[in-house]
Amino acid sequence: MDEVFKALADGSRRALLDSLNAHNGQTLRELCAGLAMARQSVSKHLAVLEAANLVTTVWRGREKLHYLNAEPINALAERWINRYHQARVDALADLKKALEGEPMSKPEFVYTSYIATTPEKLWQALTDPAFTRRYWGPAFETDWKPGSRMAWVEPEFTIADPEQVVIEAEPYTKLSYRWHTFTKEHAETHGLGEEFRAKAAAEPRSKVTFTLEQQGSLVKLTVVHDDFEPDSIVLSAVSGGWPHLLSSLKTLLETGETLPLPEPAAAR
Repeated sequence: MDEVFKALADGSRRALLDSLNAHNGQTLRELCAGLAMARQSVSKHLAVLEAANLVTTVWRGREKLHYLNAEPINALAERWINRYHQARVDALADLKKALEGEPMSKPEFVYTSYIATTPEKLWQALTDPAFTRRYWGPAFETDWKPGSRMAWVEPEFTIADPEQVVIEAEPYTKLSYRWHTFTKEHAETHGLGEEFRAKAAAEPRSKVTFTLEQQGSLVKLTVVHDDFEPDSIVLSAVSGGWPHLLSSLKTLLETGETLPLPEPAAAR
């Protein structure tokens, strides 16, 4: 975590994080325009923030967009933040809240994690019911071919819907599918109110994409959850649930154990 503290120690880099917190998903040009820094300086600071995994990037056509990333702050909070005095805990908690909060500008969730595993094992963890039941809860019934339907199977219920389909499936590289619908059984099981369920079910179906990249002994996992409408209630829910779920996935692959579920369980 030395890289994280080093990155946060610089005022200019904190200003970049503040800028992204106010307007997530910016290009380099947009970041330069909003700050009194030269393009070269902004590029250098972004490189440090990316190396610390506090900022992640996604290409959209010819544009490279920059996003806040909650993964390193989650690691501090969940593994050994209690070793620090309260003032430092409060400062990190405020940053964690900002990083995990709903993006104010672009209706999408972006998260990057580096996992000590192989692309094959990570792919298995994303698709094999024996894995997904452990860190996530549901099992996915599908043949993982583009266009195929996929059912979400939990002990108490099954969610099957024609819109729940696999979009892309390149083994060990990329996986994308449409999110599940919000049924009454799902809401009751996970402690979601009827008002939330009705609003969530009325929204357009969102999409989640997992991109796997081998980087030495690690695999870089980037999760993009998008296709939300502005002020999406589903985006707010998954933004709160995804960081813990992905941290549990990382812990499972690296240690063989999962993280305990938060109480109450986050919407997912």
